Amino acid sequence: MQQIRFQNITLLVALIIVLVPAWGQNQLPKTKRPLSASKPAAVFTAEARPEVFTLAPQDTAVFIVARKRTMDSVLRLAQPVKKIIVAPDQRVLEAQALALDNAYFTQYLFEQGTRKPLLSEVFSVYPARPGDLRPGMVSMQGNLWRVELYNYALNLTTVAIVDLLQQKVLSVDHFPQAQADIPADLNTLAIQIATQHPEVERALGFKPSASLPVMSNTKTSLNRTRCERSQHLCVAPTFVQGNKALWAIVDLTDLRLVGLRWTDLGKDGAAQVATERKLQNENLADKYCDQVNHLQQMGWQMDYVITSSDGLQISDVRFKDSPVLRSAKLVDWHVNYSGTDGFGYSDAIGCPIFSQAAVVATDPPKVVEVVEGDSTVGFMLEQLFYSELWPTPCNYSYSQRYFFYKDGRFRVSAGSIGRGCGNNGTYRPVFRIAFAGEKQQFAAAKKGGQWQVWNNENWVGPIVSPPTGSPFAFRIQRDKAQSYGMELGAGQFKDGGRGDQPYVYVTLDHKDKDEGKRDLITIGPCCNTDHQQGPEKFMEPQRENIVDKPLVLWYVPQLKNDDRPGAKYCWAETYWEDGRYKIKTYPCFAGSQFVPVK
Repeated sequence: MQQIRFQNITLLVALIIVLVPAWGQNQLPKTKRPLSASKPAAVFTAEARPEVFTLAPQDTAVFIVARKRTMDSVLRLAQPVKKIIVAPDQRVLEAQALALDNAYFTQYLFEQGTRKPLLSEVFSVYPARPGDLRPGMVSMQGNLWRVELYNYALNLTTVAIVDLLQQKVLSVDHFPQAQADIPADLNTLAIQIATQHPEVERALGFKPSASLPVMSNTKTSLNRTRCERSQHLCVAPTFVQGNKALWAIVDLTDLRLVGLRWTDLGKDGAAQVATERKLQNENLADKYCDQVNHLQQMGWQMDYVITSSDGLQISDVRFKDSPVLRSAKLVDWHVNYSGTDGFGYSDAIGCPIFSQAAVVATDPPKVVEVVEGDSTVGFMLEQLFYSELWPTPCNYSYSQRYFFYKDGRFRVSAGSIGRGCGNNGTYRPVFRIAFAGEKQQFAAAKKGGQWQVWNNENWVGPIVSPPTGSPFAFRIQRDKAQSYGMELGAGQFKDGGRGDQPYVYVTLDHKDKDEGKRDLITIGPCCNTDHQQGPEKFMEPQRENIVDKPLVLWYVPQLKNDDRPGAKYCWAETYWEDGRYKIKTYPCFAGSQFVPVK
């Protein structure tokens, strides 16, 4: 360990539609909150667009016509699902067939009552990783696979874990108003729509090539369109031009460009700096994504693994043999570049392979000592994530840091290292923290040192500061054996953070329902400026009682970037020195600390 001291394709390929015969019924338990399919969420009516585009030239483009013909033929199938037809691994097709033969997995393929087909597509099939599995599931020789299905009409993602060895579906979860990462052919289609649209060419002043846009597979939003609050599946191929970036916001549900937006990238140097980062690192994936690792140090012990899209997850955390956390991880990065138009990115961080995450781990996790004065007081577990061309504009880098101290304190934190795709962005990381124990209580601090116990699922925020007289904003009591005071980030942790101003949510940790226990797809739109960041979905349709029950704490801080001299924050730049370019970062970190209290 080292010591640290704190002061950072032009034509769409025609598809062959294969109908997989039904092999029987394999009904799984119903979800707690069944989704009604009687009124599809995406009824294709006219919408008020902020721009009126001349769309006719693209409506007849060969790639749009090919896509529409494919989807029309899909709707005439016994199962209205666009399947994966060709795969380098036959197990992909086997896992897909098993899932599509399951009645619960295919529950929402038709409108209830009318039996009208609702268009769906298998987005991905890949080997299940430890972060995808429920307790008790054991993967041997690649027998467990994850299948993701997206329903365009309901804006619904369904995830199944299938066992090829036993030839059965082990679990199915439906995620309303949630979108899985898009497959490669949809990414290509988005680029085609953007680069071949006359409005994009007019805005840029030239016809862009398909290799020019960045962030083309990352989900986005745009107010006053169907992309608002992610009602439709939308992405934003982005074109960097000097000190500005043009966002071409593409609706992949309606197959059209719905908006153009410019962001200012700042005036600093943006040279690409050669590094030793190696993307698609199979060795990293083998050791830290496909295997659970164990760490034991300074009285603490825990398991950790890099997930497909929830960053670095820690689990079964114990201090001096006493259980502390079931798990903790970072579900999403929501990045908003406008308070009015609502556009930005929903970033996922995760493994470099079998993942659609745009920002991936390229180096192993590291453990470093935490030193205060002349004493080692604890240690930090850190994982870094990079876009391929970072630190050039519209590329991102994130850090996750878990701190553990000899006195029992711990902190769950993360930071944006910059540079991002604009100098007017607000970053909102979504943390999920589940404490150990079956009987927990959550209380908010009141003036005079009093505590108010939350009886039901709830949220609060943004929180500027805790009540006067208390260092803690909240208290978590675990099985009446240990309580932790929750200290919000307010710039006191000497990591450059300037204050979190977070939203805090508490939800019931269901044993029979996956609300983030496993790797979770994007749960909230990128660009909401209020509490609707995703966790609130798990309180619907009604808020449940949480007294003396297992709980999940969600923490969503808000970090505003800045590129002004002397005030740079959530920012990165390159500069010339001694005949070469170097990188300087101005990271913004956030996260709460948990302190044992009587």
